[in-house]
Amino acid sequence: MDQKQLQALVEQISIRVFGKPFRHTAFFNPRLRTTGGRYMLQTHNIELNKKHYEQFGEEELIAIIKHELCHYHLHLEGKGYRHRDRDFRELLQKVGAPRYCRPLAGNTKASKTIYTYICTSCGLTYRRKRRINIDRYVCGRCRSKLKLS
Repeated sequence: MDQKQLQALVEQISIRVFGKPFRHTAFFNPRLRTTGGRYMLQTHNIELNKKHYEQFGEEELIAIIKHELCHYHLHLEGKGYRHRDRDFRELLQKVGAPRYCRPLAGNTKASKTIYTYICTSCGLTYRRKRRINIDRYVCGRCRSKLKLS
């Protein structure tokens, strides 16, 4: 899907679902990582994440467009357009738009290395995400040296 097709789709959804025209620009923003789309308050443009379209298809893209158009139309009308506002939640329910988009498969944080330190005296085990200097730190129970295992 290219820019012109996306713009036409957003304008069509706006007229069909909301009964109001979309007079600004909708485009794919390749820098979006964790969100499906966003409505820009200053320019009234809508940015969409192309990865959601590629991974989940046009149905998910339409759901995200409906969500962003809820922000758009409520903001232009001077009503509550934020996620926490009642106007926004009611309009989402009315048009059948999701409150949040599905997470992308590759966006989960990778499990990082876990360092395990063992006390040389009492055998107490410490698990840490960060590496520590074993010359400076000692066991909290018996004050003996630690060993990285």
